[in-house]
Amino acid sequence: MAKRDYYEILDVNKSASPEEIKKAYRKKALQYHPDKNPGNKEAEEKFKEAAEAYEVLSSPEKKQRYDQFGHAGVGGAAGGGFGGGFSDIEDIFSSFGDIFGGHFGGFGGFGGGSGRGGRRVSRGSDLRVKVNLNLKEVIEGVEKKIKVKKYVACVHCNGTGAKNGSSYSTCGTCRGSGQVTRVTNTLLGQMQTTSTCPTCQGDGKMITDKCNHCAGEGVIRDEEVINIKIPAGVGEGMQLNVSGRGNAGRRGGINGDLLVVISEEKHPELVRDGNNLVYNLFLSFPEITLGTTAEIPTAEGGKVKVKIDAGTQPEKILRLRGKGIPDVNGYGKGDLLVRIHVWIPKKLNIEEKRTLERLLQSPGFQEGPSASEKSFFEKMKDMFD
Repeated sequence: MAKRDYYEILDVNKSASPEEIKKAYRKKALQYHPDKNPGNKEAEEKFKEAAEAYEVLSSPEKKQRYDQFGHAGVGGAAGGGFGGGFSDIEDIFSSFGDIFGGHFGGFGGFGGGSGRGGRRVSRGSDLRVKVNLNLKEVIEGVEKKIKVKKYVACVHCNGTGAKNGSSYSTCGTCRGSGQVTRVTNTLLGQMQTTSTCPTCQGDGKMITDKCNHCAGEGVIRDEEVINIKIPAGVGEGMQLNVSGRGNAGRRGGINGDLLVVISEEKHPELVRDGNNLVYNLFLSFPEITLGTTAEIPTAEGGKVKVKIDAGTQPEKILRLRGKGIPDVNGYGKGDLLVRIHVWIPKKLNIEEKRTLERLLQSPGFQEGPSASEKSFFEKMKDMFD
């Protein structure tokens, strides 16, 4: 199923300010919040959908990639394997609870006193890898397996940092909320401030016996083989996002993302120009004068035959529709453009020279191009220059 446009989901336009985007997300989140719609799977999906849209549009970098490349640029290509959303509702609460000022209009989802809303959740750092693709892989899309060195959750403590996964107690300072509230008397009255608990650093709990394998961090250095699906039509420098496959967060935190940067290998015969492919076809003077048939290579490895009409002029471009690169957002395919060139021999024997000298006296070689043809050649020259 194709993903919906993020601007459509939040009901904003592309020129919306960050504050307008934030306000629109808050409105949608309030409308579809699970506590307000108990047991309603459709509302839950729309709640997740709105969070995914806000996660992209609230980030200037991700918003720019989305505006340029669509869902594929931020990891949301349909069927492409780059999930742009969240692992569960709790993930959304942890990431965006601050938008609602520590409470959620009386609902439990972002509640500052609900236990889950106040605790700080650590997030692992993002990883960046470069993937080289040949032209065939770009056109068809490809599935790659890559080995990544990263921090993963410690299997001995299940990522908690506590020995046996249970050697910890509730923080006595914040009583498990991860935050402390202070009331200060001022000339204007009492002022209440909330900050991260200095005792547990926002975890809400204290480890009484640290895991010997991860020293209480909950993560260890390891290697992981990650299977990624790259959609057709990607290009040089495009960055795709694999959600949740970066470094693991400390002590059960949220995983970072894996950022996949595309590097496109040059094809020995075809040149990419946007979604079009360009092939430079060199013909001899007799071939272009009399007409011939040429075989043109394709990115898939095959060849297609093209008829060259007699009298075809140099720099003419033949267009093979649909033989180019598919648009990354699914808007059709580019073309294969065959640009005609004439190669001139540097050395001729005596007989060849005499033949050409006789041709120079022939009426067919004295007419020259018409005025319209001259204008066409000038336009072509200006375009390629």
